[in-house]
Amino acid sequence: MQKKIKAIIIGCGDRGLIYANYIKEHDNDAELVGIAEPIESRRKRIQKLHNIADSVCVNSYEDILAMGKVADVAIISTQDKMHFAPTMKALELGYDVLLEKPISPDIKECIAMIQQAKKYDRKLVICHVLRYTPFYTQVKNILNQGDIGEIVSIQHNENVGYWHQAHSFVRGHWRDSQESSPMILAKSCHDLDLIQWLVEDQCKNISSFGSLKVFNSKNAPEGAAKRCTDFCSARENCAYDATQIYYRYLKTLTIDGNFAWPLNSLTSGNTREEVTKAIEEGPYGRCVYHCDNNVVDHQVVNLEYNNGITVAFSMCAFTNFISRNTQIMGTLGELQCDTQTNKIVVRKFRTNDLTEYNPTVYETGHGGGDDGVLRDFIIYVRDNIKSTSITDAEISVASHVIALAAEESRVTEQVITYDDFYNRNS
Repeated sequence: MQKKIKAIIIGCGDRGLIYANYIKEHDNDAELVGIAEPIESRRKRIQKLHNIADSVCVNSYEDILAMGKVADVAIISTQDKMHFAPTMKALELGYDVLLEKPISPDIKECIAMIQQAKKYDRKLVICHVLRYTPFYTQVKNILNQGDIGEIVSIQHNENVGYWHQAHSFVRGHWRDSQESSPMILAKSCHDLDLIQWLVEDQCKNISSFGSLKVFNSKNAPEGAAKRCTDFCSARENCAYDATQIYYRYLKTLTIDGNFAWPLNSLTSGNTREEVTKAIEEGPYGRCVYHCDNNVVDHQVVNLEYNNGITVAFSMCAFTNFISRNTQIMGTLGELQCDTQTNKIVVRKFRTNDLTEYNPTVYETGHGGGDDGVLRDFIIYVRDNIKSTSITDAEISVASHVIALAAEESRVTEQVITYDDFYNRNS
């Protein structure tokens, strides 16, 4: 019988709950034995789901790590700027660590965590989940087969989705870059990591443009109220009315009968009344034109790699679907793919042959990537695999350097050299 991996989770918000649910559904492979979370309702929810003893259901990472090593792995899913201290201590104690992205908005902290993992011979894996999806695994395999020859250029779009932007980056936890991190890192290090995986080279130069164009007070419609539940003469034509956005998800429940994302950001309950109360009183009911947000709502990034490949990446809030679409142009053909339609199309120049692929569709988060990263991490630890994980921190840090260099380029309106930025910030 295979060893069952014992885990603790530090940070039981949206991401922590996803991993807790996975462990519950795969309890032959893993067991959740402890949690640390300051919000009692979140802590109690996961405690009840896994029947965890009170003594290992604590408020803070300090409390659970003060107990020593009580499990095999630590899953750390705190806020962006709260990754460093618990990760460093967990590695020191001998935990293998699965760490939510981004590693840190500080390159020095990223490097220190990588060095700490090496010092204590521990595994430090980052939740860059797109590499684990059947969709992008198929794309990678096609490229590896040489079907379109050598890559020359890539155009990649991240379609954030109008309501997702409002939820996470206007009303939500990632609205303020000083509290979390720049949006190009918080949201799009996924995409920049994906690009790194496809290109397989070091980036040379980075330029970027973007702004907070729409979600600010100067664009508020006449008569817009400060909250969506107040009298608002602009509600009838507003795409961002919180009641319209959130009531549509009232039937999205997880395995414990409570709300799934996005409603679990609003409330730990499972009734319409609790959602209404959260909209009336909490941050997710605020008018999108009267919030305290400062992150961009659109940004473009241009990349030049040492091998001559160029990449044009666009992240934009103003899309109907939450999806990604990519065109990869090679010397012998081109590949086009779209996660919304689940289609990958390859066209070869000489023969004009067209091949269409439709990878397996997973209903779980990030197209199966959320399940994939945890499944592979459990195997990685259980079987003590010596080769590097595909999202090892030492690999994943490149996307962070690019993202933060892109933000510097956007702010300074200058082209940034990868090596120079890394050396200045490491």
